[in-house]
Amino acid sequence: MIQETHVLACPPDGAAADWTIPQNWEAYSAQDHKVWDTLFERQMKLLPGRAAQAYLNGLEALRLSEAGIPNFEELSERLMKLTGWQVVAVPGLVPDDVFFDHMANRRFVAGNFIRRPDQLDYIQEPDVFHDVFGHVPMLADPRFADYLEAYGRGGLRALDLGMLKQLGRLYWYTVEFGLVREAEGLRIYGSGIVSSAAESRFALDSDSPNRIGFDLRRVMRTDYRIDDFQQNYFVIDSFDDLLRQTVETDFAPLYDSIRDLPDIPIATILPGDEVMTNGTQEYARAKAAE
Repeated sequence: MIQETHVLACPPDGAAADWTIPQNWEAYSAQDHKVWDTLFERQMKLLPGRAAQAYLNGLEALRLSEAGIPNFEELSERLMKLTGWQVVAVPGLVPDDVFFDHMANRRFVAGNFIRRPDQLDYIQEPDVFHDVFGHVPMLADPRFADYLEAYGRGGLRALDLGMLKQLGRLYWYTVEFGLVREAEGLRIYGSGIVSSAAESRFALDSDSPNRIGFDLRRVMRTDYRIDDFQQNYFVIDSFDDLLRQTVETDFAPLYDSIRDLPDIPIATILPGDEVMTNGTQEYARAKAAE
C-alpha cells in the first residue's frame, strides 16, 4: 500500500538493502495456516460471480487453492512463467522509493506475517493474506502485470514531481478498490475488496456507494477513506483500457493541469461523471452518527 509521503529510511535489522527479508515459510504455525485456510474458504464462497474473471483465472493458474500459506519461492516460480513477476517478503510498509522500484522491476512486495484468529474481519496493516490472496492473482494477467510495472515507473517519476498523493489515488481506486465492467455485469478486482468478506458484498450489492466510470484525471483528484467501506468506486471498461490509458498518457502535463485544482471530496458527484450508481451514502451517514 502506498504511503502519502516520501520516507527516507534505513532498512530494519535483518532486512536487505532493498528491504526484503526471508519469508521463513517453515516458521508458520499450524494456527497460521489455519487462519489462511479459513479466510480462503470464506472468500471462495463469495467470489464466484463477483470477482473479475482475470482474478479467478489467476487463482487457478497459481494454484492458490492448495492448503496453507503459499511458499513465496514456489509461488514466484509459477508467476514468473506467466508474466515475469515474483513475490518478495518485506517486514511491513516500505518507503515509497523502495516500493516503486520493486514494482518497476516486477517484484511484488508482500508482508510475511498473518493476522490473528480474532482479526479475521479487519487488520490495519496489510498481511500475507491481503497481499497474496488479494493482489497476486491479478499479476497472472499480462495486462494487469504490465499496468503495475508501468505504475511503478510512474511512481518514481511522481516522487520527483511532488505528485505522489495524486498518483496514490490511482493505485487506491484501481489496484486496491477497483471495479471492472464485464459482460455479466460489474465485477471486483481490487485487492481491498476481494480479500474482504464484507466489502466483497458491499461494493456490488449496497445502494450506499457511488459507482462512477473511470476517468484518470478525475480519479487523481478524488479523496478516499482508509478506515471503512469506500463511498466511491470507479469502474474501468477493461484491463486493456486501463493499461492503454496508463502507458499512453504523459503524466507530467496531466499533473500540471491538476496541481492547483482543489481535491474532490469523497462521495461528490460531478456533472461530467458517468454515474452507474448515485449512492444514497446511507452507510457513511449512519457510521458518522454513531
